[in-house]
Amino acid sequence: MGDGKRENERKRKGMRKGARKKECESQEDRESEEEREKGEKRWRGSYCEAVESRYRKLALKTHPLKSSDPTAPQTFRQIAEAYDVLSDPVKRAIYDKFGEEGLKGGIPLEFGSQAPWTTGYVFHGNPGKVFHEFFGGDNPFSEFFDSEGSEVDLNFGGLRGRGVKKQDPPIERDLYLSLEDLFFGCTKKIKISRRVLNEDGYSSTIKDKILTIDVKSGWRQGTRITFEKEGDQGPNIIPADIIFIVKEKLHSRFRREKDNLLFVYPIPLGKALTGCTVEVKTLDDRLLNIPINDIVHPKYFKKVPDEGMPLPEDPTKKGDLFIFFDIQFPTRLTPQKKQMLRQALLT
Repeated sequence: MGDGKRENERKRKGMRKGARKKECESQEDRESEEEREKGEKRWRGSYCEAVESRYRKLALKTHPLKSSDPTAPQTFRQIAEAYDVLSDPVKRAIYDKFGEEGLKGGIPLEFGSQAPWTTGYVFHGNPGKVFHEFFGGDNPFSEFFDSEGSEVDLNFGGLRGRGVKKQDPPIERDLYLSLEDLFFGCTKKIKISRRVLNEDGYSSTIKDKILTIDVKSGWRQGTRITFEKEGDQGPNIIPADIIFIVKEKLHSRFRREKDNLLFVYPIPLGKALTGCTVEVKTLDDRLLNIPINDIVHPKYFKKVPDEGMPLPEDPTKKGDLFIFFDIQFPTRLTPQKKQMLRQALLT
């Protein structure tokens, strides 16, 4: 019996010792987890401090009200956008994992269920707002900004004349049109994508818009069609004008010079010497039969009045059609034909 009691006592002591050991291990795990969390917080803190320090230095250096460098406004905007991303844990995590394409274009669908960011990041376009929010009451340029981060108009154009909004430079695009389009006139609808301000006045959304161009009969290459203020919208800018510049597509039959049309007709040497009738299919599908009674030499051309392009000033009037000739010489002649030509041309 005594031995049995001693055995039970040893078991109870072993169980208490095992429980204390587990409790110690659990305590160690908790302490280790706390240390990891503290270390992560210290890293996040030092990272944020580095980002803030870098933004403070670069923003003060490149602010357009301070820097005279012509590239300063663009650099200042890029710095603000970078800070807007790197100072936000969610945006930064997406950028680190998926890069700029994933951040701005949206996370691929297969990751959408695991992350909250699927619509794509769009910078609100107001670097002054970022600057104002960062510096707060310590803003070294506070006298030049209102409470929303926009520049204050100091009459006389503000500091160094920068108080007035500036319009973005015009956006130019080529508009390729066929000669038929320019002969008859037509309507072209062109879809553009641009940034449109949201109701908050800072953020923006990319939206499509259809621009309609009524092409007038007789328009010349180089004609410019301007859509005023249809460019990207932003809180501190006037949208750019979008300008389309007419370019002529190559045509299978004609070449245009101002309001005239040029046509090249291949003609055999025999017809060049004896005459022929030239058939020309016009842009409006008429068939012209032009008699050629003159001897066609390499510099010869035939002018057909009023068969060119409509005049932009008065589409009821037209330019002229000029027919040039590509004389086709025979590649070989029999002795009999050579003798006949000698008799006809050299006697």
